[in-house]
Amino acid sequence: MTAPLRVGLAGLGTVGAGVVGLLAANAALIERRADRRIVVTAVSARDRGRDRGVDLRHATWIDDATTLAARDDVDVVVEMIGGSDGPALVLARAALSAGKPLITANKAMLAHHGLELAELAEARGVALKYEAAVAGGVPVIKALREGAAANRLLTVYGILNWTCNYILSRMEAEGLSFAAVLADAQARGFAETDPSFDVDGIDTAHKLAILSGIAFGARLDFAHVAVEGIRAVAAVDIDHAATLGFRIKLVGLASEVGGALFQRVHPCLVPLAHPLAHVAGSLNAVVAEGDFVGRLFFSGSGAGAGPTASAVVADLIDVARGEVGPAFAMPTTRLAALPPADTAAHVGRCYLRLTVADRPGVLAELTTALGDAGVSIESLIQRGAGAGDGGGVYVVMVTHAVRQSAVTAALTRMAASSSALAPPVMMHLLDFD
Repeated sequence: MTAPLRVGLAGLGTVGAGVVGLLAANAALIERRADRRIVVTAVSARDRGRDRGVDLRHATWIDDATTLAARDDVDVVVEMIGGSDGPALVLARAALSAGKPLITANKAMLAHHGLELAELAEARGVALKYEAAVAGGVPVIKALREGAAANRLLTVYGILNWTCNYILSRMEAEGLSFAAVLADAQARGFAETDPSFDVDGIDTAHKLAILSGIAFGARLDFAHVAVEGIRAVAAVDIDHAATLGFRIKLVGLASEVGGALFQRVHPCLVPLAHPLAHVAGSLNAVVAEGDFVGRLFFSGSGAGAGPTASAVVADLIDVARGEVGPAFAMPTTRLAALPPADTAAHVGRCYLRLTVADRPGVLAELTTALGDAGVSIESLIQRGAGAGDGGGVYVVMVTHAVRQSAVTAALTRMAASSSALAPPVMMHLLDFD
């Protein structure tokens, strides 16, 4: 009989405990699919006495997680510590250097150090697996890396952060402000005490950088992801978007443009006809456009113990089968060092919300500023007196396709006007059918 795959697990939070629970609950099925048992032989966590609701009696407790990499009773290391650097990175390097496969859900570590870790894994001939790092339980990594391997991918984009999607969905459904929904989400434990990584788009940017590497055969370039979060999205924007036939989502989008890598995270107006517009609450979704396969759409739960543990255990089954393969769809020596695309040169439609004084001539002033910058208007909505901040009015416009730099120039001029009562708000439109 084939010897069991012995797992060293670092981190016993929600997901780590979920991995232990899933391995126990589906042990027989997993053994049949992996053709060998998968057992947790050693664990490391900060609090030994905490009741995690899973049976850890047969696992050895380790104080220093790094030593999991050197243990004779550990064949594969699962890192659930988190953080781009610190103990997680030390453990990852140690495990791969020791010739042991590494499984992680750590998108921050991969976005910053994924290339280094992939090179180390290749040098030692072991697997680096990270299905749980992007979109929780949605098997998008395997689908892009393996299922779409024959295609040249044209673009990849999606809703990659469940906290932001939950907040925006509730704002729409209940007519609440961003601040009100965030505060309630924090009280319920759905958002961190410091929500910056989520609501400011950093978490989405980490995941987008990983997807870009796989989709375009590119060396990961997190430093050049243009990032904007959802703090500036107001209930009035959601109302206006609905009137115009859109729904607002935080979207990470990447494409290869003229040999350069375009990566941007931004609040986006998604047409109601697009399937991404109907991804609500805690769901995530990823869309990839291939030259032969066409549109691929993946959706499912983006967080939680069960879905994320499911992705981790799927990686464990791959390791148990002896599957290795390059971490980013091709050997690291084949990954292209694509220069960053100039986001200011990107052409697309934009949503603009301006809060201005309610007096004659203001609309003409705005349209002149836009016209002088070469921006033409596709549609316009003006709300009556008192609708805006400080007793002003809202003027909402959707532009025709235009260079980002032209819109920025027009908004800079508008913001400096004495008629402006608040900074202008700009969001991009998702111009995919």
